[in-house]
Amino acid sequence: MVIEWRENAPKWVQVAEVLKARIADGAYPVDSRLPSQHELVREFEIAPNTAQKVLSRLREEGVAYSVRGLGTFVARGAEQLPIMQDRENG
Repeated sequence: MVIEWRENAPKWVQVAEVLKARIADGAYPVDSRLPSQHELVREFEIAPNTAQKVLSRLREEGVAYSVRGLGTFVARGAEQLPIMQDRENG
């Protein structure tokens, strides 16, 4: 996926927005596995630290949870969370 990066928001915020939108539209249902750090690096052409920050923030916000050795998954109720996007560019 090619993203037209907004200059007024960090890349990790924008990638998190994409993942939240995918959750909201059902592409990632509850308890489904989210892309790994490595997969995010490849798909969005971001640094590994940026990908880790995306996944960490999703966990902090209650959108995702991790299972050691298995990955990061969509948390129950995440599909109902509002998606915060820059409406002009989103």
